[in-house]
Amino acid sequence: MLDIAEELNRWVGQGRDFAVATVVAVGGSAPRQPGAALAVDSDGTAIGSVSGGCVEGAVYELCRQALDDGDTVVERFGYSDDDAFAVGLTCGGVIDILVTPVRADSPARPVFAAALAAAARGEAAAVARITEGPAELMGRVLLVRADGGGAGLAGVAHGDGPPDEAAQGVAAAYEGGLGGHPELDRTVAGEARAMLDAGRTGTVEIGTDGSRCGQPLTVLVESSVPPPRMIVFGAIDFASALVRVGKFLGYHVTVCDARPVFATPVRFPDADEIVVEWPHEYLERTAVDGRTVLCVLTHDAKFDVPLLRCALRLPVAYVGAMGSRRTHQDRNRRLREVGVTELELARLRSPIGLDLGARTPEETALSIAAEIVASRRGGSGVSLTGAHTPIHHEGARKFGGRIGSVA
Repeated sequence: MLDIAEELNRWVGQGRDFAVATVVAVGGSAPRQPGAALAVDSDGTAIGSVSGGCVEGAVYELCRQALDDGDTVVERFGYSDDDAFAVGLTCGGVIDILVTPVRADSPARPVFAAALAAAARGEAAAVARITEGPAELMGRVLLVRADGGGAGLAGVAHGDGPPDEAAQGVAAAYEGGLGGHPELDRTVAGEARAMLDAGRTGTVEIGTDGSRCGQPLTVLVESSVPPPRMIVFGAIDFASALVRVGKFLGYHVTVCDARPVFATPVRFPDADEIVVEWPHEYLERTAVDGRTVLCVLTHDAKFDVPLLRCALRLPVAYVGAMGSRRTHQDRNRRLREVGVTELELARLRSPIGLDLGARTPEETALSIAAEIVASRRGGSGVSLTGAHTPIHHEGARKFGGRIGSVA
């Protein structure tokens, strides 16, 4: 749901009723990951996708039905060998879809509205909804923000009356509620915050009383986090192409170079940020995390060595450096001389990119982006033709249980 938050937030502002279908879990070669969503409003307008086209028609009808009857349902779609024309995934995968009506008269609508507004603003937030459990708990929603702030239970109480004292006591930690035992909300809020910190979307099983035993509930936690950072060091023509590809992949892209004549908005109109500063000094003071990718395109020792010495000691997702194999060997020697260990050097992707035979800046940018995606998703980088490895590595995990992906 949060992957189409910007448009859904507009629908909420316009007072539209809508139903949203969200991928809960996947198995096999399913095309979309948990959290992917399709929404349909009362006029029949549809946005988003849950399967890349395979079952969109059937899910569209489920959304229309949910708008009519107000019921939250979970539907499983898979391939049928017995009926080639059955509604299912032609790729052979399996997906579970949660369909939730968000109507004006729904007590959960204020919480959905708060979640969509936060995600549309680019704030970190997580939404939890029950996908398997007692019928009376379906349709409830709980919102967790990264800062722990909240505006109360937003009209969703435990039972039909006002929130009890226990619920009021945790109102500052989350918004909304899943109903049932108050401890359930506390436990789910803790799980959701942990998944939000990791930028993950997936499911978790919890007892109805909030414990790990008793009648189990399956809860979908969707995380919406700000875009990951790509920092490109070196304001060269290859960097301009990489900035465009980085934006296409959804990164917040920063270009950093110590030379003001090259690091300009005219040369990098697609960059989110342009910094004129010595690269290592900027990297020492800027915020990075486990999703950040660092691309060093300067291939000049006076920039590369202090920059990489810092970069290889940071908890980032990827560090790559441009240069020939001769440059790479010389750079490694210099890095060892300034105290970089062999374990730290092993993190360096150099020469940067996959072997695509790239020549132009655009081809080189594609090569670098391909290596970043392979590193992020666990791909091998080899041709799929004739290979016997899964196409979607995350989707190849065991179906059911806790499945998720890094945003």
